[in-house]
Amino acid sequence: MIERVFIKESVKKVLIDEYFKKELSRAGYSHCDIRKTPIGTKIIIYAEKPGFVIGRRGSRIRELTEKLAKEFGVEKPQIDVKSVESPDLDAQVVAQKVAQSLERGLHFRRVGHTAVRRVMNAGAKGVVVIISGKLTGERARTEKFMAGYMEHCGEPAEELVDIGRAVAKTKPGIIGITVKIMRPDVILPDEIIIKEDVEVKHVVEEEQ
Repeated sequence: MIERVFIKESVKKVLIDEYFKKELSRAGYSHCDIRKTPIGTKIIIYAEKPGFVIGRRGSRIRELTEKLAKEFGVEKPQIDVKSVESPDLDAQVVAQKVAQSLERGLHFRRVGHTAVRRVMNAGAKGVVVIISGKLTGERARTEKFMAGYMEHCGEPAEELVDIGRAVAKTKPGIIGITVKIMRPDVILPDEIIIKEDVEVKHVVEEEQ
């Protein structure tokens, strides 16, 4: 019985996250943090442009609050909005920007190389941008744009790599975007840190 409750709550969180990705794509939505409190449910939305989430005089916040309460059954939702400190190091924000650029008609190679360059200039250790779909013709294919160092398997790939996904709706068809970023503060298990030399002060006893 307890397992069913945990599964139900996890499914609800995934559905809420997908809803925010769809509704707040223009705001540069990154992710959300949902916490239960004694007075209700606190939802923290992280976005590149908090103003788009809040709306004019808080109209967007009220709309989202009503939607969460009615359609998702969230108990007394309280929404707080925080800005993303480094948008170019957030995989979800970068994936959304790539999707928006493709929807505007920019060439996928230019978009991919630009995204990789911006992420690396922000100080990332590594980045991979994967664009899949009908890019130039009727036949779908996958293109990868990479730079730096990236973990692809094992525990480091699951815990240390930030992954974002987005979808671009173009005239030829749907294009999927996956972005993987290793942030500058990530410490790999096999990484060796060499400390600087520490000056040792020698105390010389004075001759008496």
